[in-house]
Amino acid sequence: MAGEPRLYCRFDLGGTVYQGLLRGNMVDLVKGDPGGSLEDLRVSYPLSRVRLLPPVEPQTLFCIGRNYADHAKELGNDVPEEPLVFLKARSALLPPEGSIEIPSWVGRVDYEGELGVVIRKPCRRVTEEQALDYVLGYTCFNDVTARDLQRKDGQWSRAKGFDTFAPLGPVLLLAREMSPQTRVRTALNGKVVQDGRLEQLIFPVPRLIAHLSRFATLMPGDVIATGTPEGVGPLKPGDRVEVQIDGIGTLSNVCIPDA
Repeated sequence: MAGEPRLYCRFDLGGTVYQGLLRGNMVDLVKGDPGGSLEDLRVSYPLSRVRLLPPVEPQTLFCIGRNYADHAKELGNDVPEEPLVFLKARSALLPPEGSIEIPSWVGRVDYEGELGVVIRKPCRRVTEEQALDYVLGYTCFNDVTARDLQRKDGQWSRAKGFDTFAPLGPVLLLAREMSPQTRVRTALNGKVVQDGRLEQLIFPVPRLIAHLSRFATLMPGDVIATGTPEGVGPLKPGDRVEVQIDGIGTLSNVCIPDA
């Protein structure tokens, strides 16, 4: 219905990938460009019948470190003077309900619940005032991190790049911007362990897009993970971790031992 939030998804059904719009416990089949026009095919499936996939297939996963002051403080780090950028491997992507593999040899592995921003069209050298015109929508992201390796290596590619260390989803809220009051929460085995608001971001979304686009062309479907609130903590096999964002939903994953 007009005026209702549009929750875009990609899903697997019988080995074929489809596009859809989530409506309660049903998925309405659509086709087209989520950044333009989506055609309603007038076919619906119960959500329980489909397997949700990451809502986009990014060329690049841009991530921002220490973008909440309290999180920087809890790790003993200074607040950065400009966005602290790193990349995460595409092979780390994991769908909703996928299993996060915890390697036995890396020491501590942490959850980091975050808001993900998805780019709508090629974006290069834009201003903060222009930035939101390039946003397709928003989703949940979990920047799973091998914390001991992060400290050991001095750079973050290995610690954050393991297969399954980038859960993304469950849907993409098609919207230009989100309220500063939007809450970003993480629950571990049903207990809320992170609870932040977008107004707490040191560098808000327009600043991040403008900053990144000064040195890299952002492409349609690229994801910007905006940083995590305070409260990060360890994961172990058997845990269920859920990233919950107002207006989007819950990204839920279980942890298993790395085979």
